[in-house]
Amino acid sequence: MPPQIPVASEPVTPQPELAALAPQPQESDKPQSGEPAQRPRNEDFVAVPELKPIYFDFDKSALRPDAVDALTNNTTWLKENADALVLIEGNCDERGTAEYNLALGDRRAKSAMDYLEANGIAKDRLSTISYGKERPVCTENTDECKNQNRRAEFRVKTR
Repeated sequence: MPPQIPVASEPVTPQPELAALAPQPQESDKPQSGEPAQRPRNEDFVAVPELKPIYFDFDKSALRPDAVDALTNNTTWLKENADALVLIEGNCDERGTAEYNLALGDRRAKSAMDYLEANGIAKDRLSTISYGKERPVCTENTDECKNQNRRAEFRVKTR
């Protein structure tokens, strides 16, 4: 006896292509006039002496008391300069893999960003990037040098 093939009792309605079901851009999704169409380039940001770097303990992204002091001062400057966009750069010392240090640098930058946001700096002014161990400020193989490389730095761009 041949195998039985189920037959639909009603005609099958063709389904629309998935692409046709994809959400279409709404007018509100498009950049408004005066808003940047894309994230500013890292090269557009510059260091300002008023914004101090913060430093981290080995393999940590938690804010130390000295980092909180620096961030408090940075917050004051940013409130006085409300047109400044901020790029927070996370960095690490040379220990660990490149991949691990990129993730750690990202957590460090985000710790600083979270502090700034919690203290009144608008999230749309803040962005982060991690350089991991790729941008050391010191290349000597000393503890002091490694301490200097475990940092987050702040760069600004005016709107």
